[in-house]
Amino acid sequence: MSRIKAKWRPPLAFVIGGTLAAVLCLPLIGIVWFRLAGNILGWGETGWLIGWMAVVSTVVLAFLLWRLVLRPVAKLTDYAQAVREGRTDTAPPVHFGTPEFGALGASVIAMGDTLQSRASSLRAYADHVTHELKSPLTSLRGAAELLQSDLPAQDQTKLIHTIETSAARMQALLIQLQRHAAASQSSGPGQTLVQALPAMVGGVQIVVLQGGTVPLSLGDLTVVIDQMAQNAAAHGASRLLLQLRGDALHIADDGTGIGTGNAGRIFDPFFTTRREDGGTGMGLTIVQTLLSAHGARIALDDQTMNGGAAFVIFFD
Repeated sequence: MSRIKAKWRPPLAFVIGGTLAAVLCLPLIGIVWFRLAGNILGWGETGWLIGWMAVVSTVVLAFLLWRLVLRPVAKLTDYAQAVREGRTDTAPPVHFGTPEFGALGASVIAMGDTLQSRASSLRAYADHVTHELKSPLTSLRGAAELLQSDLPAQDQTKLIHTIETSAARMQALLIQLQRHAAASQSSGPGQTLVQALPAMVGGVQIVVLQGGTVPLSLGDLTVVIDQMAQNAAAHGASRLLLQLRGDALHIADDGTGIGTGNAGRIFDPFFTTRREDGGTGMGLTIVQTLLSAHGARIALDDQTMNGGAAFVIFFD
């Protein structure tokens, strides 16, 4: 609603009533004027005058209807078409002819934002699941290859346990994706207490120095923190510190930190310093995409809390 500029516009009932009144009254005025002025100006001149008055009145009415009704409807239709085609860079209309069209436009724009947010959120979560499926798939492939060789019974039991664990992890990820898709049908982005996060995520201890409520669902916030925890663990961190200050969530770990030469590339898709260890470079990209779907953004934090890598999430 805030995108629509607040300017006085006549109500739709006034526009329709004025048009009907003009259609009713103008012929009557023409008849009266023809009878009164016919004897003074002459019947021919009076007829021409009334004709020109009718043309001018029609042009004025057509302009008002175009400006107050047809143009807003056309712009709103174009915007809805752009949303349907996935053209997210299309700016929504900000001017509407009547308060009723303004309310309709605000509803359509809000609906478009919600649909785009849900689609972006689902895409980000699908990226997260795909990213997470890599490890159990690698374990399954390796276990299957080893089982084809002659191994002692004890080693075979360990490999079977690895297969079962990896399969359970994959099933859990798919269930989370299904739940996330169902949760995306809710009416709003959700509100979650930072303190609601589990104490351990991805083998990293979560320490909430200063909590509060953030405008993310618990599922989305967990995905963000899970990716941050995995990145922290990969760089030797054992703790992830969270501190909510106003509309910004500060996140820091106690790992080795980020090299100066890599600071400008860490948000690039597929950039990783651990490619030989199986890193894909998609963790922070998934976080960035998921936050963007909710109107938030992430950046490096210059004020580190624990000497390691530090980030800040802005909820604008």
